[in-house]
Amino acid sequence: MSAPPRITSLDVARLAGVSQSAVSRVFTPGASVAPKTAAKVRAAAKTLGYRPNSLARAMITGKSRIIGLVVAYLENQFYPVAIEKLGHALQAQGYHVLLFMASNTEGEMERLVEDLLAYQVDGIITASVAISNDVTRRCSDAGIPLVMFNRGQPGSGLSSVTSANALGGRKVAQFLLAGGHRRIAHISGWQGASTGRDRARGLIEGLAEAGQQPHAIIDGMFDRDTAADAARTLMDGADPPDAIFVGNDHMAFAVMDALRAMGLDVPRDVSVVGYDDVPMAAWGAYRLTTVRQPLMRMVEATVETLLAQIDTPDRAAQSIEIDAPLIRRASARCPEGDTDAGL
Repeated sequence: MSAPPRITSLDVARLAGVSQSAVSRVFTPGASVAPKTAAKVRAAAKTLGYRPNSLARAMITGKSRIIGLVVAYLENQFYPVAIEKLGHALQAQGYHVLLFMASNTEGEMERLVEDLLAYQVDGIITASVAISNDVTRRCSDAGIPLVMFNRGQPGSGLSSVTSANALGGRKVAQFLLAGGHRRIAHISGWQGASTGRDRARGLIEGLAEAGQQPHAIIDGMFDRDTAADAARTLMDGADPPDAIFVGNDHMAFAVMDALRAMGLDVPRDVSVVGYDDVPMAAWGAYRLTTVRQPLMRMVEATVETLLAQIDTPDRAAQSIEIDAPLIRRASARCPEGDTDAGL
């Protein structure tokens, strides 16, 4: 049995009594079309069972309306929520999202770029992914803008959107010092990432302003098991810390679990502070004091920056940092009499 004939935009135009270009405008996001015309075209399309051919339109217009979203470290509860918000924000602007999973192993992003180029994406957003000079050059040569989300790379010439990580670390230092802590350790995020480095730097600078220095710093590698091992090492030492700032919530939960398994009370024996404020941080099992990433503002800034660079290819790169409040819960001792919800 032969396949039924394919319905085309010309068929829809004839039934609706409009031009073929009017049909094209109706199914092109952002295009201008009269409401009455749009209603007739959509009614005709429904009657005929017409579906616009996005790939064919991309070949004609040079725009696929597809954004490549590359993400690693999905076990961190921050990123599934961020992906959902980024997807909704891009769809609201008439774009589709093509999700690629990555690792930070050498050459991984270089391999993914070939797939991204093959799909003719209009732009790329990377989350928790390192970008090499080769990737930057290849995207630039192809005319595809790239924006880094929750990660920066100074000197790369790429736009980035992050929370004010160093300032967040400084706020943690001020908060813990005000709570009477003097042996403040840091289980940092991976020091190969700007987020890990900047949060550690902020803590160090905040302590230095009070004439203090970190009791100890261990790279937690943004890994739960590594962070838990680091917590046990710190607390088994001859002079254990009285507070631990952990580079993100994902590691902080593992740290709290490890401390409790050792028979320690959080925060009576040791305070714990995280970074991100994922939904799980508010759960009764953790009630984690943490720095809240301003997720929606970061998403909006990322989408606005990428779409602006798609519309204006020679637009200068931007490095956007957005203030992040410290959210006080039960995992850290607060300054006496201080019950404010944010800092």
